[in-house]
Amino acid sequence: MTEIEMLSKQTHDTYQWIYNLIDSIPEEKWNETPEVLESNVTWQVGHLIISIYYHSILVVKGHQKDVLKLVPIKKYSDLYTFYSSPRNSTGKFSLRELKNHLDIIVKKSIEIINSLAPEELKNELVPGKVEHPVAKTKFEAIDWNIKHTMWHCGQLASLKRILGNPYQFEIKKVEKM
Repeated sequence: MTEIEMLSKQTHDTYQWIYNLIDSIPEEKWNETPEVLESNVTWQVGHLIISIYYHSILVVKGHQKDVLKLVPIKKYSDLYTFYSSPRNSTGKFSLRELKNHLDIIVKKSIEIINSLAPEELKNELVPGKVEHPVAKTKFEAIDWNIKHTMWHCGQLASLKRILGNPYQFEIKKVEKM
């Protein structure tokens, strides 16, 4: 398996975790903000939209006009970054819009990763207004996207549990040989 194939598979698997989690949380609970976490599903999904765009699209290939026509990235940046408040970001997009925008970003992210030549992974990031907090190369940015996204999957799983519906891992008993 090449590095590109590995990054693509890990990214795809990580995105599947997002979908599995958000699809299992009742939509009527998406805006509930438990004090213990001070977050909600709506903010988590909005944050994932902007962070996936940044970590695996923008710094890897630059702004993508096709995405910018469909997803108001500036609005997401204002509402769903670490400077924002989950309590103030609910109701800005419908749940249908959030899911649609997530689909667009996820598909573009995978498309970009799969379009890279192996030698591009060592290249420096596309320069922008904000320096990447962790990565210096495209490989590091995509790798960080996987880790950051899984971090937020953990937060979604915690929210799911607090909202009364813990995630059920289907642990299978292994027979001893």
